[in-house]
Amino acid sequence: MSLIAMRDVTIAFEGVVAVERVSFQIDPGDYLVIVGENGSGKSTLIRAMLGLVRPRSGSVVYGDGLTKERIGYLPQQTAAQRGFPASVEEVVLSGCVNRMGRRWFYNRADRAKADANMALLDVTRLRKKAYRTLSGGQQQRTLLARALCATDALLLLDEPVTGLDPAAASEFYAVIRNLNREHGVAVAMVSHDLGGAMRDANKVLVMNRGVDFFGDVEAYREAFAERMVTRRG
Repeated sequence: MSLIAMRDVTIAFEGVVAVERVSFQIDPGDYLVIVGENGSGKSTLIRAMLGLVRPRSGSVVYGDGLTKERIGYLPQQTAAQRGFPASVEEVVLSGCVNRMGRRWFYNRADRAKADANMALLDVTRLRKKAYRTLSGGQQQRTLLARALCATDALLLLDEPVTGLDPAAASEFYAVIRNLNREHGVAVAMVSHDLGGAMRDANKVLVMNRGVDFFGDVEAYREAFAERMVTRRG
């Protein structure tokens, strides 16, 4: 059973269609890269999967016990977020909020999960440091630990290596590869960095408001290589 399936989804804002009749699914263990030009609907899809926008038509179906509250999300960072005045530990713990229900305070299980994810992302030694003092790579690791506090099934990542230097980006991809292959976490990543993002992916979704392509990586390479040959001819 798929973790999440988009079924003929159309999304519009103030009458302007942003996503049109999109269908695809993410299965357990998938590593999906979502690509397309600016304005093609990539980030809108992520927001729909999180339940932040409602389709005008079609449906978003969760399966295998997943709910929108149990999806880990790493958004694009703004300058204000990079300067957030909290400790690493506080940032990571905040990923447990959706699990708390009506509780007002973090419990022992929340703190244990945060500790485990800080260890997994190798930021335990930074736990008392101010988030805003970290390097870009350390901030992304912290935010990824936060996202993992919400899920052990599916991570949605929106342009996660933007602003990172090549070494930090390579390190981040290695972390994602480990989470996917060794811990069984499915990944859906919006990215303009095709080379880096597709190195470990098994599926590709190409957006152009609608679905231009959805399938495995090899089929994508063959299909788009043929298109390039056709254009040159």
